[in-house]
Amino acid sequence: MSAASEDRRNQEIIDYEEKTSRGGASPDELSIHTETGKTSTSVDSGPSPSGTPRSTYSEHDLAQRSDSPEMSLDLQSSISASSENIASTEIKSTQGEEPEPPPRKMDDIPLLAGEQLQARARDVTYLCPYTGPSRGTLSVTNYKLFFRSIDREPPFILAVPLGVVTRIEKVGGATSRGENSYGIELFCKDMRNLRFAHKQENHSRRIVCEKLQIFAFPASHKLLYFAFHNEEVYSENGWTTYDPIAEYKRQGLPNECWRITRINESYELADTYPAILCVPSGASDDDIQQVAHFRSRGRIPVISWIHPESHATITRCAQPLVGVGGKRSKDDEKYVQMILDSNPQSHKLCIMDARPNVNAVANKAKGGGYESEDDYQNAEVIFLDIHNIHVMRESLRKLKEICFPSIDDSHWLSNIESTHWLEHIKCIIAGAKKIADKVESHKMSVIVHCSDGWDRTAQVSHT
Repeated sequence: MSAASEDRRNQEIIDYEEKTSRGGASPDELSIHTETGKTSTSVDSGPSPSGTPRSTYSEHDLAQRSDSPEMSLDLQSSISASSENIASTEIKSTQGEEPEPPPRKMDDIPLLAGEQLQARARDVTYLCPYTGPSRGTLSVTNYKLFFRSIDREPPFILAVPLGVVTRIEKVGGATSRGENSYGIELFCKDMRNLRFAHKQENHSRRIVCEKLQIFAFPASHKLLYFAFHNEEVYSENGWTTYDPIAEYKRQGLPNECWRITRINESYELADTYPAILCVPSGASDDDIQQVAHFRSRGRIPVISWIHPESHATITRCAQPLVGVGGKRSKDDEKYVQMILDSNPQSHKLCIMDARPNVNAVANKAKGGGYESEDDYQNAEVIFLDIHNIHVMRESLRKLKEICFPSIDDSHWLSNIESTHWLEHIKCIIAGAKKIADKVESHKMSVIVHCSDGWDRTAQVSHT
């Protein structure tokens, strides 16, 4: 560069500084570049306390303006040691040298194949009940929530799959004034509560909350679960990992008393049942359709397990639709008799109703109910006294409160007792024991159900 060019550039810098000191620099004047072939460094110093615009200098200009003639061209070192308020540096080399890979940004997040960033909020504080507040960046994808702190080294990282979230609540409103009083709280299935404080002036809470609601509960928004978007390639096809036909064969099914049916292949019989079912051989598909009309949600009695020696079975279903009027279904009664007849070791069938007796009676008012021993001959009905999911959820909430985030050791036993959690666990284990005893010791087949045939039914028949 000629001496005249250098003098002209120095004068431009002086003029620029005079303008910025008066706040009069235009956006077009905020960047000065060196001639082609020179190394150019962009230094963003951020706005000054007086509100002056951010300034950008070339590396050559910095060297010219330095008080030290030996100023190092290693800008990362010289800029970090400078007393100026420099927010970021970017070094671009055009001298034919191999450029170094750019440093990894602090808010980059690891993504699975098919995972996409949906929302990002900066300057968010995670209120950890153990290590205290941590400030950083909160990101939401179609699969997870991801938080990375910026005030710790190494950074604190929190990654939570959205499938573990049960509830999302906004904390505070427009009138909230206390520190960290405005934000979002997530309630998780693993007993954690995750709370994030947002700054109201950033207006970041709304979009984060909206995206969390959508992708934590995709079915409620008529969206597919992330598993259908995941584009990872595996050596094995996961859809064929479980083969129901192979599982039935492992148990010795089908046999002369039990057959395989694909009546639910399109999930029209019962949308919560698998496509392939094992039913009594004497029941035609038309019979099964009639039985489904008399069982809640179409969940007919289907086999879950068969004893390898006695051929006593465990079948599960939903409650019969008896109602207050005591309705009967000859097809359902005949179907239950077929289950009894498939076990040559016993002439009696046990029906285990997982509910308390009073709950089963109350369900008659809703059109449900339970089997009458007068209508279902040779059947014994036993109630297992296990409460419904709402009672269980409340008990779990109380258990969570006494365990998270701290434990009161001085009142631990009384606090545990007040949750009734151990009572519920005892009833489930006792119910499973009764079923096992009937099948193994008494060689009796057992039908298990509650109201809809899930939760309690699965717990006692597969424990």
